[in-house]
Amino acid sequence: MSSSSCAALSPSLRTQLFNPFPNRFISPARLYQHRSSKCEMSRRGFAFKGIVASGVSVMGSSLITEPAQGVERLEFKPDGYNFWTWRGHKIHYVVQGEGSPIVLIHGFGASAFHWRYNIPELAKKYKVYAIDLLGFGWSDKALIEYDAVVWRDQVVDFLKEIVKEPAVVVGNSLGGFTALVAAAGLPKQVVGVALLNSAGQFGNANSKTDESEETLLQKLIVKPLKEIFQRIVLGFLFWQAKQPARIESVLKSVYINSSNVDNYLVESITRPAADPNAGEVYYRLMTRFMMNQSKYTLDSVLSELSCPLLLVWGDLDPWVGPAKANRIKEFYPKTSLVNLQAGHCPHDEVPELVNRALLDWLSSVTPEASPLSL
Repeated sequence: MSSSSCAALSPSLRTQLFNPFPNRFISPARLYQHRSSKCEMSRRGFAFKGIVASGVSVMGSSLITEPAQGVERLEFKPDGYNFWTWRGHKIHYVVQGEGSPIVLIHGFGASAFHWRYNIPELAKKYKVYAIDLLGFGWSDKALIEYDAVVWRDQVVDFLKEIVKEPAVVVGNSLGGFTALVAAAGLPKQVVGVALLNSAGQFGNANSKTDESEETLLQKLIVKPLKEIFQRIVLGFLFWQAKQPARIESVLKSVYINSSNVDNYLVESITRPAADPNAGEVYYRLMTRFMMNQSKYTLDSVLSELSCPLLLVWGDLDPWVGPAKANRIKEFYPKTSLVNLQAGHCPHDEVPELVNRALLDWLSSVTPEASPLSL
């Protein structure tokens, strides 16, 4: 991979991370009026993707501070909610409600606060956990080699040590793939998985891995120079992308309905990005994790899955379109599919529709829910 492709993040890489996964169950969400928009992505816009999960490009709206009309919103706490120590690292999570447990896992660059409109509603019938993955949100920005296995192990241990009973895991984007690999690794404790525009890719039987050894020239000169160039470029892009004005601008361009782009959402991104280690974590994620996704395939993980699977899909997502959801359903028969007229983050863009879809499905895969005591 050339250093220039690292800076721009090529379409093939974009496809790898936010890639295609089939008969569709059409929900009432189809009534949600479609707004046609031309999906565009600039280099800087995708570089910003390393900080915030994204959707579809549309006309923006001015910042608002009030929550979405008629939808209860999780209180924003600048210092976070609860913390758990995992492998010496501080992990942030939110927990609300009583009943059968649900674990919510955010996407790349987001945090537990991205489930702000889902936690209060789901917590009326279930015990809801929302966790910050290591390196994101209010969890530690650990200087480690990031890998899908790290987040899988984190979620598996969270289920064992904090949740301690059979649960449903729900994930968006990167969190979706993390939910899948965690469920495959802990089948007795995960009773269902729900994916919202999940990351991950299907394997390519025709692809060939290059196992050739590095030459001395590559090892001593080319590789170090490439890393230096990558650090310079990604360092600038990270600095630029974490500016509040830039975050506001990009967020306005990636929600089909940008009315939920507010100060709450912007601050939930700027605070973690201000961590002293955030820049180095961003560099490691962009160069060592995001650039090496081919060894983690959806077909291999789905082959190990045994529980019911729900796909809640924003069909207007420019990176993870409905073809991917169709392919997942075709590959894994225990799949239900709900299509929404939304972008990459439907849970925050059309939370009332996502909450309805989740609650309808949860009633069939969990023990009878316990309503909160009056």
